[in-house]
Amino acid sequence: MAALVVLLLALVCSGGLYAVFAPTSKAEADTTAQSLAIEEGKKLYAVGCASCHGTGGQGTSDGPSLVGVGAAAVDFQVGTGRMPAATSQGPQVPEKKNIYSQAEIDQLAAYIASLGAGPSIPTEEQYSPEGADIAKGGELFRTNCAQCHNFTGKGGALTHGKYAPSLEGVSQKHIYEAMQTGPQNMPSFPDTTLTEKNKKDIIAYLDAVNSEKTESPGGLELGGLGPVSEGLFGWIFGLGGLIAVAVWVAARTAKAKKS
Repeated sequence: MAALVVLLLALVCSGGLYAVFAPTSKAEADTTAQSLAIEEGKKLYAVGCASCHGTGGQGTSDGPSLVGVGAAAVDFQVGTGRMPAATSQGPQVPEKKNIYSQAEIDQLAAYIASLGAGPSIPTEEQYSPEGADIAKGGELFRTNCAQCHNFTGKGGALTHGKYAPSLEGVSQKHIYEAMQTGPQNMPSFPDTTLTEKNKKDIIAYLDAVNSEKTESPGGLELGGLGPVSEGLFGWIFGLGGLIAVAVWVAARTAKAKKS
């Protein structure tokens, strides 16, 4: 019996020591890290978001429900400084300086994602334009986006004081997230509407037309705003030039008759 007791004691001790010092599996480590991120995100949410969106993300009269919007929506809205919004807003929440670090944004996103399934934050492989078809991206952009953002992404006015912002200088990740989540007045383009490759093609097109190295093949681009600036240029300089020539011809004709 003494030998059996010693054996059992040795097994218990060795098992306990293994449980304490054995490396944690990757799955357990990821689960623990995710739980911590959700907990920290909940604290950040309570301070910066709950007053408008409700204590559980259910929404209030001052802000919509966040249940099911997904981590990508949080990364876009908070990463571009649109959220938290000012207490008094106009017809559209503008982009402004971001007040959260990327680590804090990830924590907020983890908490909101835990409230309901939604689009996740894309990986670099998903939004990188490397190997994308720029010509196809231009075709897709002109079909789906140019009505609001202009054909080169310069932005444009909408109804009731709303507007489509310029896409110059917007990060590739945020452009992808905007297409995926449809922020504010923009419709969403999930993978069933625009595939992951389609989104990469559009991002590649925007990178090409807004690159400082890209020269306008038509010469002076007049801001790249399309027919508005081109028509204004035509009226002021084209029609103005014709009027000036007509006045000059009339003056010369009158002078010739007098002489």
